[in-house]
Amino acid sequence: MPREAGSRGFDPARLLVAAAILIATVAASLVPEQAFALPSYARQTGLGCGMCHTEFPQLTPFGRRFKILGYTLGYSVPEDKRVLGTTPYEKNIQRPPDATLPLSVQAITSFTHTAMNMNTAGSAPYLKPNNNIEPVQTASIFYGGAISEHIGAYAQFTYNAQPFGPPLPHQYTWDNLDVRYANTTTIAGMPAVYGLTLNNNPTVQDPWNSTPAWGYPFVQTNLANTPGAKTLIDQGFAAQVLGLGAYTFINDQLYLEVAGYQTLNPGALNSLGVSPLNTQPIKGVAPYFRAAYEKQWGRHILEIGTFGFFAETGLSIANFVPGLGTNRFTDIGFDSQYQYQGDGYWVTLRATYLHEKQNLPASVAAGLAGNLNNTLNTFRAQAALTYGTDGKIVLTGGYFNTWGTADPILFAGNRTFLPNSDGFTAEIAYQFFGKNNAPKLWPWFNTRLGVQYIAYNKFNGASTNFDNMGTNARDNNTLLVYLWSAF
Repeated sequence: MPREAGSRGFDPARLLVAAAILIATVAASLVPEQAFALPSYARQTGLGCGMCHTEFPQLTPFGRRFKILGYTLGYSVPEDKRVLGTTPYEKNIQRPPDATLPLSVQAITSFTHTAMNMNTAGSAPYLKPNNNIEPVQTASIFYGGAISEHIGAYAQFTYNAQPFGPPLPHQYTWDNLDVRYANTTTIAGMPAVYGLTLNNNPTVQDPWNSTPAWGYPFVQTNLANTPGAKTLIDQGFAAQVLGLGAYTFINDQLYLEVAGYQTLNPGALNSLGVSPLNTQPIKGVAPYFRAAYEKQWGRHILEIGTFGFFAETGLSIANFVPGLGTNRFTDIGFDSQYQYQGDGYWVTLRATYLHEKQNLPASVAAGLAGNLNNTLNTFRAQAALTYGTDGKIVLTGGYFNTWGTADPILFAGNRTFLPNSDGFTAEIAYQFFGKNNAPKLWPWFNTRLGVQYIAYNKFNGASTNFDNMGTNARDNNTLLVYLWSAF
């Protein structure tokens, strides 16, 4: 695990062994026992958003089961066939569901300040070197809800404002997609949910917020520098692939899933608003797996899990040279999440570790990498307190760390040739509307005002002069103020 001289990190091998032992132990002990939301989901179920979310998009145990059950809870079946209020997942429904078409809209307005002015060369003329206000940083329209008694969907189409640099080739794009079939059965005398998921990003279908697609921070600016190195499973294939998976959730405790992904062809990507130029095409099918165990006792909920993705990819269209073969990536992750539900508050702790092995013969042959084999690691941890029901105050603190192999070509822009970056995130937010104080004219309206600060200890390989041009890690520290509304 190469690091800069004098720096020390935890041993990932010990973490892998410990996590594997813990997963095996809890799975072996499985025995039968009692066991800000999309407004369209609230309309469908007749439940307040706080039933499924401690804060958007962080899920409660009930919210995770709503997702696992295919977003179908509260589907309007004929009166004589309804079971609303009789199953463990439906007993909290307080009013009949709304049959309105399950569409929702969200928009984010933001202000961004960076410690150092940004380079505006080639950027849109309205972007300033600093202190930019974006009336609409991003806006999305969603289809979220049941399609039939056993089929439901979460589908998002998004507008993104222009960042610094040359104009985006696409500002409108498909975003997150998760279409599910779900049903129930018994396995060895234990209740079980089983289903299929069709989605466009490994981990977007995951019920926990400790995997990459729904991980923290939930809101990010598009007008600040971010570290250059990320594992492929960490949003590397988001909206570029389509995957089909099968899953089961046994005894309200053990979640298992396998899936396979293929890259969409360039024409399809263009049609969906994704530029195919820098997409790494997957050769054949890339397998994905997920295993997680969740235990509830009293007001405590603990999850521990593992997930992985294995991809053989060609070079992107922008770098393609015939006959150079493929690269191979093996991504393994371990995650854990703890939640405590108090009287009018939630405490949430999350941790994620990602390890990626890279075998890069195609990149080396094309002059894009110096090493045939590299590794890349990421560790993230967060703690969040959500307080209140009619209006919520959310306090969140997080730590992030990425490190890996030095590569003089792959990381040529980094003075040390290392991918290493680490730092802290702090955020305070207020969600205006809750169970009893929503606007009477539109009770499904949600608004969140937040202030977030990111401080870097290390950026792209070093704390000082990381780019050989005198830029320090702290120069990328970022203040974000945002207003996030959904209805």
